[in-house]
Amino acid sequence: MTTTLPAPGAATAPAARPPAIGVLGMGTHLPAGRRSNDEVARSAGVSPGWITERTGVRNRHAAAPDEAASDLAAAAVRSAVAAAGLDSEQLDLLILATSTPDELGPATACRVQALTKARNAVALDVSAACSGWLFAVRVAHDYLRSDACARHAAVVGVEAYSKFLDPADRATAVLFADGAAASVLGPVPAGEGFTDFHLGSDGALADHVLIPAGGSRAPASSGTVAAGRHTIRMDGRAVRDFIAEMFPAVVADGLARNRLRMEDIDAFVAHQPNPRLLRSVGASLGIPPGRLPIVADEVGNIGAASTPYALAATAADGGLPRGSRVLLTTFGAGMTWGSALLTWSGAPVIRTAPAPAPESTESTESTEWSPR
Repeated sequence: MTTTLPAPGAATAPAARPPAIGVLGMGTHLPAGRRSNDEVARSAGVSPGWITERTGVRNRHAAAPDEAASDLAAAAVRSAVAAAGLDSEQLDLLILATSTPDELGPATACRVQALTKARNAVALDVSAACSGWLFAVRVAHDYLRSDACARHAAVVGVEAYSKFLDPADRATAVLFADGAAASVLGPVPAGEGFTDFHLGSDGALADHVLIPAGGSRAPASSGTVAAGRHTIRMDGRAVRDFIAEMFPAVVADGLARNRLRMEDIDAFVAHQPNPRLLRSVGASLGIPPGRLPIVADEVGNIGAASTPYALAATAADGGLPRGSRVLLTTFGAGMTWGSALLTWSGAPVIRTAPAPAPESTESTESTEWSPR
């Protein structure tokens, strides 16, 4: 066999341009258990009014004792796949972002792969706390653009924080909650999809939010359990200051990188750590009214699920017509942060939420469909 090389100066066919990658469908899932401010306040030693005034959170969801992060994530992935008009076997990649995995190993994504029967998907976890979904989207985006054989990826953020909370710790118990939100990524028409990512981290601040024990640094023992070191610990003031500094910086950087002005963005979809703080910083930043969606009032801080949940809720509520320009911003433990510019592709959304049956302690699943 011989190979003929083109003559010097001969024209060659241009390399195929990688497709634009955007959102094809989204799904969210909230567990049936609810924890009102009245309930949380009793254990945390504060009043319901104190929680509302300090955080803005009014309600939150909690997984059942036999529900794990993978169960919540699988429900969200199924909804996202259905919204995208696909079957789970058409997924080539499944990335899960969480701080509350089923186990230290294997990857919780592998559990979700089995539950959803996504047998053709490469499954892996990404750990970047509340920034995890956006970090995972960057990985999936680049994977799909670089692998000609891969077409569809599911990216899900999920947390089961209720399993790792000290009910008496008001710094965490009033904020953190459970939930999952997933997106299916794939090729979209030119001019839509993701066009810019910028991620960052500062490990010197890792002690601001963490679960101190249970890993290789401090393996589980009777002593670590007795000391309560398997629950979330947070320096609330340090985290508040970090968000107050980083949210404006991330937004300003995202606008500058893309040569845009504040009024050019249709929606600033951000992580939802504390709705009161987010509203305050958004107002001081000058984000136009109605362009900073707030969902944590009713679901609390659901970590890696927070940003995709806010994106899905905004789209389902009619706040994102096709072609809308979205600036996604995240910040979380690690400490981590990131932004991405997204031109919305009109993707459908399916949201599942618990619906208490009248005069019954049982609950049924209600499904809300947002068409393209």
